[in-house]
Amino acid sequence: MSTEKVTVFWTSLHYQDWNLHVASTTNGLCYVSKQNGEMRELLQWLEKHLQNSVLVKSEEALNPYLHQFIEYFNGKRKDFSFDLDFHGTIFQQKVWQALCEIPYGETISYTDVATNINKPTAVRAVAAAIGANPILLAVPCHRVVGKNGALTGYRGGLDMKKQLLEIERNGN
Repeated sequence: MSTEKVTVFWTSLHYQDWNLHVASTTNGLCYVSKQNGEMRELLQWLEKHLQNSVLVKSEEALNPYLHQFIEYFNGKRKDFSFDLDFHGTIFQQKVWQALCEIPYGETISYTDVATNINKPTAVRAVAAAIGANPILLAVPCHRVVGKNGALTGYRGGLDMKKQLLEIERNGN
């Protein structure tokens, strides 16, 4: 948890059926809400991870991220080219980095993620770290499925997970 005073820029993205809260620091994107998420969820996340932050509404500051998300929703973008600003434990950050390596349109299991970070017996801890991912879409935890291929938990809800996987199936 950081005690440094940090400016966090935020705005809402309303595009077609997508309604998200998006936040960044000067270091990169730090938060993307679940579909139709409430502002209080962002505020709770900030209280836990960036307690001394100053929250500033600025669509202008978030436009580079919003533009890429809209391209993604339209099937025109497979990779995001912006920086990410992770706020979590070292283990969580290692898991989130591993998620960023999952190719667009592909899925892997929680066991695969644990193996990929050289912690093959830490599947439950990996699942908890994935569930704590604050940067939905850009850190593609939606690409992680159960060992049998079944869709399992997702911070954004299974409907959002299905929508994102469908976008990627159609975008290939």
